[in-house]
Amino acid sequence: MPIRFRLNAFCAGFALWAGFAALASAEEACEPDKLGTARIAEVGTQGGLMIGLKTYPAAIPLADHEVILTFDDGPDQRTTPEILRALADQCVLATFFDIGAKVDALPLLARREVEEGHNVAHHTYTHPQPTLTFMSEAAARADILKGMIAVERAAYGQDFPDGEPTDLAKLKLHTPFFRFPGFADTADLRLWFGENNVAIFGTDLWASDWIEMTPDQELKLILGRLEKAGRGMLLFHDNRQWTADMMPGFLAELKKRGYRVVHVVAGAGTGPTVPAPAGWVSETGRVTGALKPRLDKNAPTRPAGPIPVLPAPVE
Repeated sequence: MPIRFRLNAFCAGFALWAGFAALASAEEACEPDKLGTARIAEVGTQGGLMIGLKTYPAAIPLADHEVILTFDDGPDQRTTPEILRALADQCVLATFFDIGAKVDALPLLARREVEEGHNVAHHTYTHPQPTLTFMSEAAARADILKGMIAVERAAYGQDFPDGEPTDLAKLKLHTPFFRFPGFADTADLRLWFGENNVAIFGTDLWASDWIEMTPDQELKLILGRLEKAGRGMLLFHDNRQWTADMMPGFLAELKKRGYRVVHVVAGAGTGPTVPAPAGWVSETGRVTGALKPRLDKNAPTRPAGPIPVLPAPVE
């Protein structure tokens, strides 16, 4: 059996055991008036996987009023603990796509995410601007691998006595999930992840919380989108204060409206997935398209840092 399949099988077993253990612990401590985590969904990553209807024509199977919670761009010293407290108060499990450099800076916070039953998945080391698509393939792979190593070391306690791996096939990923910054993938990186049994996560719905807004505005926005869709994987950013302030109220609204939280863990095999509905189109072109002016030599000079992207119209 190739080494990458042996490593992935071990890590999938660990993730599944950890997920069920966290769910059992939460059920024991969770009171009936709490939202809770309704079930664990195994997602096999063998051969790679691309999911999330905003970008890819496939999704994790969910029943009506089921949601998956995910967070990007942490950990953040101030806002991530606030979000963790909100999740713990409602006995809810989520997946955090952490940035490696931030994990190196706050290793105990990344470890806390795992200890509280959440997944810590991967989101590059530097969150490069404008995106990975404007780096060489070698540089993009190196940034991704460095981020994965940082997460494995800090969040999962993985040791590298023989030195850090320089090949993804030799790295044991406890949660083999990756989300591209800005949803901007490349054919080479998609193939690389597929060869190494890493699932690429887009999202089904986003809160547009990369734009500053009030907690009430964000709550209205994401609830409106969720009510229209009826189910889906949700994307928030745990480094945004307005999201941290909104989260307790959002979880309470999920409970009030009869939604159930599904926690995703790595499983054996591939999938399962469900296809996108007829007429599906990718929406992430609008987001990645906002990056193009920075690359136009004739465009006005833009400051460094994240590029503001207008949210989709409020339903």
